[in-house]
This record gives sequence, structure tokens and C-alpha cells, in this order.
Amino acid sequence: MTTNNKLPLHDLRVIDFGHYIAGPAVGMILADQGAEVICIHPPGGPRWVDQANAILGRGKKSIVLDLKDKADQQTAQALVERADILIENFRPGVMDRLGLGADILTVINPSLVYLSLPGFAASDSERASTRAYEAIVAAASGQFTDMGLSRVLMGINPSFTPLPLASAYAATLGATAALLAATAARKTGKGDRIEVPLASALMEGLVYNAMYVENYPERYKSPREREIERRRNQGEPMDMSYLDIQEYLDPFYRSYYCADGRPFYIVCASHQHHVRKAMKLMGIWDDMQAQGLPDFDAYLAVSEWPEGQTCSLTSYPFSPDWAQRISSAMKQVFKTRSAFEWEQVWGEAGIPAAAHRTTKEWMTSEHAQVSGLVVEVDDPQLGVIRQMGNVAWLASSAEAVMQKSPAPQPDADREAILAILNEQPRSAGKDNAGEDGWLNGVKILDLTNVIAGPTIASTLARFGAEVISLSTIEPSMDPWNTVIFGFQAGRGKRSMLCDLKTTEGQQILSRLLADIDVITFNGLERQLGGLGLDAERLKEINPGVVLCLFDAFGGPAQGPRSNYPGYDDLVQASIGVMTRFGGGLETPEEHAHLGTIDVLGGFASALAISVALFQRQQTGSGDVARASLAAAGQLIQLPFMIDYPGRQPLDEPAGREVKGWGPLYHCYEASDGWFFLVLEEQGLPHLVEICAIKVGSGDEELQNQLADCFIKNTTSFWSEKLQTIGAAVMSLATLQELREENLAIESEASVDISKNTYSFVRHDQHPSGRSIDIVAPNAIRPQRAKISIPSPARKYGIDTRSILDELGFDDREIELLFEKKVVSESWSEAYLPE
Repeated sequence: MTTNNKLPLHDLRVIDFGHYIAGPAVGMILADQGAEVICIHPPGGPRWVDQANAILGRGKKSIVLDLKDKADQQTAQALVERADILIENFRPGVMDRLGLGADILTVINPSLVYLSLPGFAASDSERASTRAYEAIVAAASGQFTDMGLSRVLMGINPSFTPLPLASAYAATLGATAALLAATAARKTGKGDRIEVPLASALMEGLVYNAMYVENYPERYKSPREREIERRRNQGEPMDMSYLDIQEYLDPFYRSYYCADGRPFYIVCASHQHHVRKAMKLMGIWDDMQAQGLPDFDAYLAVSEWPEGQTCSLTSYPFSPDWAQRISSAMKQVFKTRSAFEWEQVWGEAGIPAAAHRTTKEWMTSEHAQVSGLVVEVDDPQLGVIRQMGNVAWLASSAEAVMQKSPAPQPDADREAILAILNEQPRSAGKDNAGEDGWLNGVKILDLTNVIAGPTIASTLARFGAEVISLSTIEPSMDPWNTVIFGFQAGRGKRSMLCDLKTTEGQQILSRLLADIDVITFNGLERQLGGLGLDAERLKEINPGVVLCLFDAFGGPAQGPRSNYPGYDDLVQASIGVMTRFGGGLETPEEHAHLGTIDVLGGFASALAISVALFQRQQTGSGDVARASLAAAGQLIQLPFMIDYPGRQPLDEPAGREVKGWGPLYHCYEASDGWFFLVLEEQGLPHLVEICAIKVGSGDEELQNQLADCFIKNTTSFWSEKLQTIGAAVMSLATLQELREENLAIESEASVDISKNTYSFVRHDQHPSGRSIDIVAPNAIRPQRAKISIPSPARKYGIDTRSILDELGFDDREIELLFEKKVVSESWSEAYLPE
């Protein structure tokens, strides 16, 4: 193989039959780590003609094969016979008809990992044959009808977003699964057939929006949630303006306008220290204290709050009165400096905040380029291109991943690829391959919090990994962030509370590390030493350990904002997501879904770990596996993450009122609800005939005529009618509908997570004492390896004693650790303070 041997996957060969985004993105991710990725292009080149192919094709080789031609089919089969991984994202059955199905190819090459990324599960009789364009998957999955609290209050439903969330989630999960299976295949000689439906992956990405918590406590409802409830109860219309809604936002979780008119976003609510530091930095701390600023333990039950208090400084959300006082004071101070000046001031003070930018501004920013989050590629067609860098990387190869070769022209590597046929095929598989999870026996120490960090280990737990979550004895975040988000991200973990800043805490850590394979940590690199996680100590205790370091703005190289803290929303503000969704810098708006980037960041870190484990199997050595919110955020913007001299402005949908990307890729209202239409240009004459309309002078006129036509009949009528002309049509679902239709009760029967595209589990005997409905981990569906539904999230600290006992501490030593407050069993009496 002719690949960069400085990269961890340099001896891995991948055959990429992918098209559009999801499949090619898996190939890109693997090529970015050094894999030899051979792209099978159809005659005429990629089916999707878009400049994003310059990103998706980088680092690959190309050969043109007509898969309907017998000789070319045989060539493709012979290449697969000499490969480790195959990627395809056709509809179920297409590859079988081409003679390239998994049943045939896994016999020819028993060690092959065959990765399929269809739009919907092959077992989904209702949707499997649907032409699964990105927006069709989004429509079916409730993405367009559950677009956030602000859109509800504005009365805007449905909403459209051009971000390819489904492809981003599926590609990252698909690459992770393929690598874990390939690692297992190197040991056992047996590969696997893996299906990752885009819609299933998208639902896992929307997990926090689809979750239902029984008897959700009033104290955790935001002002926007309460206003929605009030209006619905009173029968009032949802007609709030953008500006009105800003005053329903928490003062530490919103945008402020600065001296230069640019908005500046801060996210420091809920944190024990950030809120105080922010008010002191802005010079309003003393005044707020003098007014009686409420400041008490966020983990107290409401019945234990000081008399007359309706909120606490470190617990989200603030009451309307205090929110108004604080935000009014903050507004005045922010007007004294420009947004970029404030960004540096807040960043250097270690408080999460960021200036709003467009995507182009982000790509040309100093930090994006210096850090390697954005790289330059010398493309023979377009010249020097700026484009997104790696989604994940290892510290040992960080410098190498910033060097990219351009996407090849179709058939550019034909001679070299055909020479592969002179190699010996892969050897037959061994007989000792079991059906355990890929990570059975792997132990993970989870030192993370909030959403993205805990998602890493919870993602890997389904593959059989044993996870111990170690948190501080005094929580740094409020119950909304720890307990409520933990209903999802805490699944499949045991929990202990320990103070690692004490001598005894470090002794406990040393015993844990001796038997740990992976450590996950979300924070800044400079914090590792103080926690006893510096490279020298880890190498001394356990040279094979993989340390996963996840942060907000990190890249393969150090940049001016690498040590700035941040959260999902701040990255949205920084890289242009909020500007696009809101329609411009004047009205930025958080992208609808809670954890849009957070969950993907967790998936990306799981990917980084899978790369490190593959490398460890070859070398015996550990590494530092890296990912960041910024890197993940770029992936969901992949079609827009490209810039080059002379590039025309992208014709991208933006703002609150958009319903699609042109009249033939659009949400339309029928007489009984909404549906999404996708029709290729060649089908337009047939559509004009069906709707009895005239093609006018532009897209807007055509769109209006179609809207007038479609409102006259039902969605089912139009679905049947339009499919006869090759259109893809999908009714817009809601998350609530999908949850109720696909819900299994945990205590009543075993849960089959591979039966449908969507799967939810009701933990009806949850340790919190309330039922929790949550997305089941069904996006990754291997044929051989086992996938487990992780157990419900346990109360923080409940396993402290048993873990200490397993580490060899006797009863007297354990009691002494509790007496000295080195360890604890709880943050509060109740699982969730009410």
C-alpha cells in the first residue's frame, strides 16, 4: 500500500462505493487517518455534483467502474477480496442486484467488514425502499417539526435546516463501528456485516430532544418552556418576535450586542465558578450582591430553599426578575467593547463565551487556520482550498493529519489500483471468532461531565466496555446538567465520587489506572497535570492506556483559542451555525436541537478511541485520542466548509422562514399536514403536468404555484401520485409520535433494537423513581458482534464503596476515606432534587 506510514491506519485498505455525503464521509474519515481508500466512481464521475466532493474525496484513490457491467463487477469483487473494509450507502438490495452484496462478498473475503449506511433500516418495511435524501431522512425523523423552543414561541412550524445532521452522525458512528470490527477481525480473522441507517443515527443524535421524563420538576423548566405551557393552557397564539424571545433567555445563556454591533454569546449558567467569575469580570458582582443575589446549594430541594427565594446563582434557570436585573446590567457593559475584544477578555479569564461569526469568517480566522481545524489543500482544479480538517486525531500523528492530498479526478489511479489484483487475496478466517461485543474486557475510566464528554463512554458501553464514571465530591454543575442530561449519558456506567486533588484521591486513581484501557476527559489540556493525568505518569503506570482528551476549540496544533473553554452553543456561534439558522449576524439563533454538536462530539471522540485501539493492537502502545466540539461542528457544516479564490457566495438557505433549498427540495403543506418533496430536475415536466401549472420566471413563482396545488389534497394522495414520477415524498413526523410508536417497556419484555429504524426504551423501573423514555442505541447493527442496551443511569456516587472494595481497600480504610471527605456516595438525598 502507498499510504502515509506516520498515520495510524496506514495498513488498512477500504473500498468506497459511497455517494452523496454519508458513505464518502466515512471514507474521508478513514483516509484522514492514513487508510488506503479506493473510491469506485461511476462512469461520468460522482453522482452528486458539488464542490463538497473536494473535501469528501481528499486522500483517496479513484477508479471508474460500471457496476452494471459484468467485467467491472468482477474487478470490484476482486478489489474487495483484497480489502479490510467496504463502504456503501445505497438503498437495501441495490448492492445485491449488482453482485456485490454482503452475502457474496463476506464469503469471498471472510475477514471483510461490510459497512452499509442506508437511509432507513433494511428491516423497515415501510421506509426501506424510500429514496433517502438527507431531507427525506430528516423529515421522517422529526427534525423539521421539533426545531426548538424559540421556533415554537414564534409559531414557526415546520422549519428547515440545510445541515446534513443525519449523514454527519451516521458517518461518525459508521467509521467507529467499522474500525472496531476491523480491529476484532485482525485478531479473529472474522469480519462483520454492519448496518448504520442514517435515520437511526440521526435519532441517536436527537436523543435529548426525544427524551421524556415523567413528572418533570417545574424548577428545571426554562422561561421559554413555561411561556409555551402558559400560552397553550390559555389558548393564546404563538406569535412572539425574535426580540421579545431574547428577554426569556437566561442572562448567562444568551447573546449580547457589543460596541461594534456584533452579537456576543455567553454560556456560563449552571457552573459553580463561571457565573461568579463572569459577574466580577463585568464589574456587576458587588451591585448584584447588594441587591440580595440568591446564592445557595443548587442540590437542595425546593422545600429547603431559603424563605422567599425562587432561584439560585448556580442553578439554571434564573427567575424572570433576577434574569432581567442581571441581563440589563450586562447589556450596558458589553456596549463598551467590540465582540472580538470581549472574546479575548473572556477567553483569557477562562469563562465560556464567543463572538458570533459567519462560516466564512470562521474559516479565515487565525485560530481555525493555526490550530489545524481548517487546512489548506492544493487542488489541481480549484487552486488552494481552505477546508475543514480532521474530525478526530491522535497526538502522535497530529502534525501528519494536517497534510492533505487533494481529491483525485475520476479514474486518476486506475493503473495503480488494478495492480492490487496481483496481490494475494485475504486469508480465510479463523474459527475462534465469538459473538461478543467488540469491546468486551475493555475498561473505561470516565472523568467527564455535561453532554459531550459523558456521551463518549456511553456510546462505547453498547459494545461491552465496562465503564466507571468518576466525578468530583462537590459537583461543578447543577442538577439540570448532571442528573437530567445524565439520564442518557450516564447509562451503562457505575458511579463513584472522589476528590482527585487530595493525596488519597491520587492513590485511588493510581489503583484504577493500573487496570484501565481508556480514560475519557473533557477539559483543557493544561488541567491534566493537576489531576495526575500527565503523560509521564500514565506511561509509568500503564503504557498501553489510551487517554481521550476532548475540548471545545482544540485542533491538531495549538491555536490562540485552544485553551478557551466552551460548550456546544458557543461553537455554533463561532463557526457560523447560529448565523445561518437565524438568518444573519443581526439575529443569530441557536440551532434547534439540544446537543446538536455535543452528541456528535461524543461520537467523534469514540471514533478517536477506536483509531487508538486499532493502533494499540498493532504497536502495544497507548496514545492521546483527540476530538473537539469545533471539529465536530465543522462536520455538520461539511457542504459549506470550503473556500478558495474566486468562490462565489454559496446559495444556502438561511433564516427562520425558509422551508427548503429551492422549489424541488422543499417542505409543502397538504390538506392534512406537511410533507417534504425531493425531485430531480428532469422530473419537473411531469410535475408541471400533474399539478397543471405553468413554469414561470423563477423559483419563487414555481414554489408558490406548487404550494397552491399541494394544499388541495392529502399527504398520502401526493405521496402516491408523485412517486410515479420518481419523486421522494415524506410526511413530516414529530419526535413525540416516533417515540410513542416505537416504545418498548423495559420490564415487560426483551427489547429488539434492530426490528425498526427507530427504537425507544421506557426504563419504567428507573432508579430515579420515575419512568424515563429514551432512544435505544440501535444505530449500529452488526450481524455478528453483540450490541447491549446499557443499564439505566445510576445515582451519582452509589458505587463508590463497591469500587473501593474491588481496588483492595479494606473496610477501615474505606471509612477513613469517607471521614476525610476524599470520597462520597451522594450529592443529594434524592436522585434528582425537586
